[in-house]
Amino acid sequence: MSDLQCAARLFVARHGEAEYESGFLSDHGGSLTRTGRHQARELADALAGQRLARVWTSSMARAVQTAEIVAARLGVDVVVREGLREIGVGDHAGTIGDPDPLAETFAAWAGGDLEPRVAGAECGKEVVDRVCGVLEEVADAHRGESALVISHGGAICCAVPYLATNLRSDHALDAPLAHCAVIELDGDADGWVARSWAGQPL
Repeated sequence: MSDLQCAARLFVARHGEAEYESGFLSDHGGSLTRTGRHQARELADALAGQRLARVWTSSMARAVQTAEIVAARLGVDVVVREGLREIGVGDHAGTIGDPDPLAETFAAWAGGDLEPRVAGAECGKEVVDRVCGVLEEVADAHRGESALVISHGGAICCAVPYLATNLRSDHALDAPLAHCAVIELDGDADGWVARSWAGQPL
């Protein structure tokens, strides 16, 4: 992040509830359910008083749909960034995902070891670098402003604890993010601080 004279306030949210074309693991697909669309509208209403400058979103359909609903309700623009995509399933694509084949790798990342890699996909450091890289970009674009970032549960819970100086790397293990739950972050030249996680002050 460049030297920020004013803090940027970011609201980082998971997308709304989605349904998928099949029950197999995939890096594609996913469309908001009726409940998911309602969650997106509620998210917009909850943030209406924050004077958001823009909504930034993952390129995955369920995130874009969430972002567009919020942005339309608040009258702001949407910007898409690939770096906010969910953690890839790699070689596990096409499997039923039960038990969760990423659970052991994610636990290692949460425990402070970012070197393990999802077979055929990313290691933890790559996930953290791409997600945090976008958050830094958003902060640079919104000095003294607030913005909303829509991403995915795995990507957010992996990356944000490594970004915020007041969070442990394993914070998300005991505080998973529900659909459209929000983390509030302040970022300036001194670094990042999480102000709240899914409605709980920090």
